[in-house]
Amino acid sequence: MTDPRMDAPLETLAEGRFLALRKRGTWEYADRPRDIRAAVILAVEDDHILLVEQFRIPVGAPCLEMPAGLIGDETEGEAVLDGAARELEEETGYRPSRIEALGEFCSSPGMTSERFTLVRATGLVKVGEGGGDSDEQIVVHRVKLSEVPTFIAERRAAGVVMDAKLLLLLGGGILGL
Repeated sequence: MTDPRMDAPLETLAEGRFLALRKRGTWEYADRPRDIRAAVILAVEDDHILLVEQFRIPVGAPCLEMPAGLIGDETEGEAVLDGAARELEEETGYRPSRIEALGEFCSSPGMTSERFTLVRATGLVKVGEGGGDSDEQIVVHRVKLSEVPTFIAERRAAGVVMDAKLLLLLGGGILGL
């Protein structure tokens, strides 16, 4: 399936270091310049998952998420799995001994061209404190898998917003299935 708007010329309305605002026909959207990609990391070990919480300027609130990061933003041609392992260690302080790609997904295809690779990281070894780089203040949560729904509800009640990718962890439970 294609859309005739794809034949319209691509316009760049604005461009920064990590995002560009583009227009094709009547459609405006955000785009990642310079082949920057993203990885979202499902870091699971000993019946626990690593989650991160950090303030997100666009929503004006702290957000609970799976660890994630940009790939190729600082090192051109960075491999997804290498970047995902780097981001996991930077954000959480855990280094994986095994990491595998689970597939590529679109984060919000009506608004952005961004795609992310979902990866699973296992064989986790704590090598540092995590917390992100100097611009980030990441809080790391190690949560028992059976307690994820309760933990999410508690963080939501505390005013923390939820990244939609957490729905992967809630599965049918959110619908009462």
